[in-house]
Amino acid sequence: MAKLIVCGLLLSILSGCVSQSDMKGKAFIFPQESATAHVSLIPQARKSLQSFTLCLRAFTDLTRPYSLFSYNTKTKDNEILLFVQKAGEYMFYVGNSGVTFKAPLNPYAPIHVCVTWESASGIAELWLDGKPLGRKGLRKGYTVGTEAKIIIGQEQDSFGGRFDAKQSFVGEMWEVSLWDHVVPLREMAGGCYSGNLINWQALVFEEKGYVVTKPKLWA
Repeated sequence: MAKLIVCGLLLSILSGCVSQSDMKGKAFIFPQESATAHVSLIPQARKSLQSFTLCLRAFTDLTRPYSLFSYNTKTKDNEILLFVQKAGEYMFYVGNSGVTFKAPLNPYAPIHVCVTWESASGIAELWLDGKPLGRKGLRKGYTVGTEAKIIIGQEQDSFGGRFDAKQSFVGEMWEVSLWDHVVPLREMAGGCYSGNLINWQALVFEEKGYVVTKPKLWA
């Protein structure tokens, strides 16, 4: 698979080089607990959001809290945050307000998690492994800010930083995709590659610290 190293672009976003790659069939591995290791995801467009869909697949054997997806702006922490408080307890934040979805325990197996949110109704929906975990009200009428730092592997306590090793992700993550609209989650069972903001098959990203890219282990 060819990898294109893009230097000198997106200087208003990053000061270094970013990678652009078709990541289909590959996963990011976060091999150990760390306050530094993370991947910054660069969206295809910078825009405010009044709805979105986020999907990803991951494997971990952590029993402590950890972050799956962290989206902060300069003015607001946890604009979008998908966080696991403990096994089977998923916390979903929009605009620094959160709701909790609880799932049956299925330890030591990979997960496929998708969430949607729309401002007009305030309805947040979470599906795990192709099964719905219900709908809850969250930030009706809110608009998610633009110019975000989007990070996997760590939970941001400030814009792009203030990481806590005890909230870091340790494991493997793949097929991270983000859309600027609500996608019917029944359509996500077969895969979730081609978000129009974050597209796993045309992923623009920057790795920091101990992160390894390898072929994925699970289908």
